[in-house]
Amino acid sequence: MSTTRSTIETVDAFFGAFGSGDLPGILDLFAEKTDFKVAGAPNVPWAGARSTKDEIAEFFGIFGKVLTAPESFEVTTKISEGNDAVVIANCVFGVLETGKKFTNGYALHFTVVDGEIVRYHMYEDSYAIAEAFTA
Repeated sequence: MSTTRSTIETVDAFFGAFGSGDLPGILDLFAEKTDFKVAGAPNVPWAGARSTKDEIAEFFGIFGKVLTAPESFEVTTKISEGNDAVVIANCVFGVLETGKKFTNGYALHFTVVDGEIVRYHMYEDSYAIAEAFTA
């Protein structure tokens, strides 16, 4: 009997930990080295590539420092096949420094191997986010 989480179970665990602010729980889901990419403008503090758990912890720590609590957050679609899952979601946040809000429709591509996230690629409305960070 296998105790390894399936791809979708791992993705669901990720969103559960993310939603409750459980950073150790989030990090436990990632492999030691992860292909972690979020495209975006240079003024978006979380954009860029990462690979280690320390870098991933820094990524998730940024949000509370630069954004308001979410006004809304909704996962609208989850698709999983084999080791890959794609999640489509919508959220609304405010930027603390500028007071501007942005609505972000995004997709996350996860790859899960042996119950660990080995790929996390985020595709988001980087233009709307960059504009919200511009004073």
